[in-house]
Amino acid sequence: MSCQVMVMKIIDRFFGNVATRLLPSPKLKSPVIPQRILIIRPGGIGDAALLAPAINSLKKLYPDCHVAILAERRNAGVFPLISGVTKVLCYDRPHELIQALRDRYDVVIDTEQWYRLSAVVARVVRAPVKIGFDTNVRRRMFTHGIHYDLAVYEAENFLTLLKPLGGDFQLDVNLVSLSIPHRAMTRACRLLQSIGSNPFVVIFAGASIEEKRWGAVHFSLVAKQLAEDGYRVVVVGGQEEHSDGELIAEAGGGVNLAGITSLAETAAVINSSRLVISGDSGVLHIAVGLGVRTVSLFGPGSAVKWAPKGERHIVINKMLPCSPCSKFGSMPTCQNDAKCIQSITVDDVANAVNMLLSCTRTNRSRC
Repeated sequence: MSCQVMVMKIIDRFFGNVATRLLPSPKLKSPVIPQRILIIRPGGIGDAALLAPAINSLKKLYPDCHVAILAERRNAGVFPLISGVTKVLCYDRPHELIQALRDRYDVVIDTEQWYRLSAVVARVVRAPVKIGFDTNVRRRMFTHGIHYDLAVYEAENFLTLLKPLGGDFQLDVNLVSLSIPHRAMTRACRLLQSIGSNPFVVIFAGASIEEKRWGAVHFSLVAKQLAEDGYRVVVVGGQEEHSDGELIAEAGGGVNLAGITSLAETAAVINSSRLVISGDSGVLHIAVGLGVRTVSLFGPGSAVKWAPKGERHIVINKMLPCSPCSKFGSMPTCQNDAKCIQSITVDDVANAVNMLLSCTRTNRSRC
């Protein structure tokens, strides 16, 4: 966990908890046809990517509305991939938070699930209609509290936030919800020149916490099998994944782009691939939003809430009695050496990959 994330959690624990109890609840207002909407989305890349179907549905419901996002620096790069977003601000940049508080909106929607700080921001934002999940004391900050369901896919939970505005959308798991900026696609094409027209598979070996990591050695063995089957491997990720990426790319006769690409450029690389292999991660959800097939590895995290749905995706989950252990936005220290994720074998992943690749022998859009 980064230092910035830890600081935000500490602020939430003390200031957020006190503020949600002391601030007066807003008066209930009837929603009107909104012209300006602010959506608050703190947290990681995955939550932001899974929010795309709700934003797209909102624009379908009110095509002329201006949709601004108040995000964090760590997930703000997702929103340029969502065509309905007009402006992106970060609430961990003080001058941008001040800008959001100065502006007026018809509706503010807080999409955070558990933490209270974003609910406080929603309460202070100048908007008559305030919508958010009623998971704890944060419910006092909204005119319209929405039930949050731990037993459904997260993208579906986000869609329920549109109900006070007249939206009752059903999630279409086959609908592509993200798009690639032209500049990012151009840059990705240059980075992929070395593999030519060869089909390739993207591997992301990273994870937000150690217990979700399958390990570079495992991924490199999968990459070696892919190379033997005629597929190149492209590794993506942040700078912290670069050394693991070298091992994996070498085994798969491919390219290591970890730490080299922006988030939009990573999405562009994924969009040109045959398939993505990843743990429970934001990169996984970006692949899903682009309509790319995935093989995902689950253990500590809830597959019910976070695993991709539909025939394009295979989820590998040993479903041990101790998993999932993630609950209410946090995860305890594992006492079982992450057996839930480490018991997944190379053959488990390779067989799933082969099954999906056999379904799609045609190239996706390439440079």
